[in-house]
Amino acid sequence: MDYSVVIPTTGRASLVALLRALGSSRGPHPAEVIVVDDRRVRNADGSTLDAPLTLPRIRFPLRQLRSASRGPAAARNVGWRAATTEWIAFLDDDVVTDVDWTQRLSEDLDGLPQGVAASVARIAAAVPEDRRPTDQERDVLRLSGTKWTAADVAYRRAALIEVGGFDERFPRAFREDADLALRVCKAGYRIAEGRRVTTHPVHNEGFLASVRRQRHNADDALMRAKHGRHWRSLTGDTPGRLGRHAVTTLAGFATLGALASRNRLATALAGGMWAGLTAELAAKRIRSGPASPGELARMLTTSPLIPPAACAYRLAGELRIREPAAVLFDRDDTLIETVPSLTDPERVRPLPGVAAALRSLRDAGVLLGVVSNQSGMSQGNGARHAVDARVDELLGPFQTWQVCPHRPADACPCRRPKPGLVLRAADALGVDVRRCVVVGDTGADVDAARAAGALGVLVPSERTRSDDVTRARAQARVARNVAEAVRVAMDVL
Repeated sequence: MDYSVVIPTTGRASLVALLRALGSSRGPHPAEVIVVDDRRVRNADGSTLDAPLTLPRIRFPLRQLRSASRGPAAARNVGWRAATTEWIAFLDDDVVTDVDWTQRLSEDLDGLPQGVAASVARIAAAVPEDRRPTDQERDVLRLSGTKWTAADVAYRRAALIEVGGFDERFPRAFREDADLALRVCKAGYRIAEGRRVTTHPVHNEGFLASVRRQRHNADDALMRAKHGRHWRSLTGDTPGRLGRHAVTTLAGFATLGALASRNRLATALAGGMWAGLTAELAAKRIRSGPASPGELARMLTTSPLIPPAACAYRLAGELRIREPAAVLFDRDDTLIETVPSLTDPERVRPLPGVAAALRSLRDAGVLLGVVSNQSGMSQGNGARHAVDARVDELLGPFQTWQVCPHRPADACPCRRPKPGLVLRAADALGVDVRRCVVVGDTGADVDAARAAGALGVLVPSERTRSDDVTRARAQARVARNVAEAVRVAMDVL
């Protein structure tokens, strides 16, 4: 079984126990274990954090990478892009694996058809069974019922390349796994439920943990923007309480306003509504828990704080998500030098200035994708994934890869100048196609953009026909190089 294990970490002590458990696990061993250090680059006193993590010796090759505190989504992307195996198994650094985890994983992956892109483990919550769970324990129990979780999931590397991996706009370990799974399913793949079982512990996150968890509402805003208002039903998630929280918060502010204006009737009405809604929330949480003195104190203290915190974080999330935009690039003669029958990743050569231009787009929050005709795949050049992975390593990350492997005679809907690749990329990114710019070096690139409703920018190369340049000047835009094309894109997006 050809697989690697990727573990993003913030340096928790549980990482050492996990690595030792993997090292002693029975079954086919991974090609390597990649630990991605996502600790802060600087300490609280401003000093630079240069020391690597102290990791135990295990019987598998163990590699350590850095991701500079960009969150678990970015850390996982760093890990899988550095791997070369067919399968990438992701584990959180606080899970507890069984003694035969590697054997169970191999059994889950063995024989999966190509249409299955991932295998997700069953998550068991480490909570007591002799009493009702606490609020924090219920949070872990909800994880065990999640349809898709990155706590223990294995993906085909080819599928990760195709959809661009995890969306790094999710800064926390929340929703980034469901977002990836939705995009993989939209790309035509299926996700299988494995038989392996992994245990997730309960952490003591402090008295106000439930209030801090309201930060997740900001991530829900991004999910809605990407996948529409019915995203919860797509992921199998339960309906949220944001509507009730909004009413409770409005009632609270109305009470304060009525008090300030000394309107007794308004104060009584608004205050009664706020008190009733807050009491309903507290009672619901108390009924679900053990009713110990400490738990009662937490529920009574945090229940009035949760609704305004949830609304504030959701508003911040909505404000952070402006209408998304994307720039989609052709690969050959736009991003990299054209090499006939390119099958060797070591022969990939980025064109001058491209890396810096792509960085400027990322810094501006613009999503990036690749749309490319590669008919050589239909003629037996099966090394595309390795070449594309090298491009992604040198110039990425790209949030989506959309490739047409068909020949012109196949009359497919995706081969440019038809709009299929552009439309698929926009859908994968959750972007209105009218907010997309397509950059390429042929008239087919510009025609595909126009047919889809996007703006095309032609960057002429040696293979660009003169009539394509003339037509692009009249119907689209022409730039001397990719850097200039990026400036054009930034002006119109």
